[in-house]
Amino acid sequence: MNKLHLDPRNPAFVQNPYTAYAQARRDGPVLFWEDYGMYAAFDGANVQALLRDRRLGREIPVEQRPAPQPHLAAFDAIETHSMLELEPPRHTRLRGLVLRAFTSRRIGALRPDIEAVSRDLIAGLPQGDFDLIPAYCTQLPVRIIARLLGVPETMAPDLLAWSNAMVAMYQANRDRQIEDAANAAAAEFTAFLRDYIEQRRTDPRDDLITQLIAAEEDGSKLSNDEMIGTCVLLLNAGHEATVHSLGNSVKCLLEHDTPRDMLAPERVNATVEELLRYDPPLHLFTRYAYADIELGAVTLKKGEQIALILGAAGRDPALHTAPDDFDPARPAKPHAAFGGGLHFCVGAPLARLELQTALPMLFDALPQMRLAEEPCYADTFHFHRLERLMVTR
Repeated sequence: MNKLHLDPRNPAFVQNPYTAYAQARRDGPVLFWEDYGMYAAFDGANVQALLRDRRLGREIPVEQRPAPQPHLAAFDAIETHSMLELEPPRHTRLRGLVLRAFTSRRIGALRPDIEAVSRDLIAGLPQGDFDLIPAYCTQLPVRIIARLLGVPETMAPDLLAWSNAMVAMYQANRDRQIEDAANAAAAEFTAFLRDYIEQRRTDPRDDLITQLIAAEEDGSKLSNDEMIGTCVLLLNAGHEATVHSLGNSVKCLLEHDTPRDMLAPERVNATVEELLRYDPPLHLFTRYAYADIELGAVTLKKGEQIALILGAAGRDPALHTAPDDFDPARPAKPHAAFGGGLHFCVGAPLARLELQTALPMLFDALPQMRLAEEPCYADTFHFHRLERLMVTR
């Protein structure tokens, strides 16, 4: 068995995981990652194929489901109804209903809101040196999610706190304190949403929660618990990924002295795709095997988990020429930053629109912006995010 011993909390790995990924591709590309106790695929071909392989899924096999943990009751109640953790037929039904509300028209209509919030945040940026993550990258997505859901923007600090506490459950440094905080956040968020959904039933508005209430397919509607799970997923997955993508993107553009015209309207879409390939916000996504699967010299047995290393797939030289070079003029190719298959990120169009809008506006407003110190990534694998991004105007 080809084994990999790689501590995801090793400081060198936290700051630059791509060197380790390259070695793992050479040694594997499918290895048993001892620190996680599961196989991991590091090459683009296997990652792309396994994301779409219906013999794998997110839902824990019935015989392997752990006993309920009372201290995580509120958190688990949300996960039970999250389409991210489900497979067909429940996943098919939930995703279909959500997509009836989360339409391309509704997402496209958010462009003026993204522009308005970006302008407001840019106008309030400090003079001199400041951390762009809390000042811009964190605030934009959470305010847009608030507008999308239809909750008051004054709720943004609560939404942010709840999201931060809950997504910490997926980090390599999870402990009991993190679990307790996540459960408390889940309970508070659930109570808020349950009350807010009831308000929208009697006072419908032009917002996503109202649309989720109205969405129906073959006589089936979302239950309250399913709506809560969906709203939490849209906040946690959508907001978290966009925050990290914005931060990683600004860092990359500044470090490479990227020409300004690469953010021009006719080029910004391609630049955003290259940014997502080059330094994506989510590096590891797991699947359960529902049958034995041959992966070259490795047999993934039914019931086993495998980690799909999205961050490594985008740097595979078999798929991308000179993959460690940031090249916004690179010919477009599919990447795995938003996953793939049945669980392709439902919020990907919104994340792309936020990046395509917010990055040019920021660089247009701050043409002399530069790094004030070397950026530092956070010890939060499998999220790949900056601890801070100090810049100067």
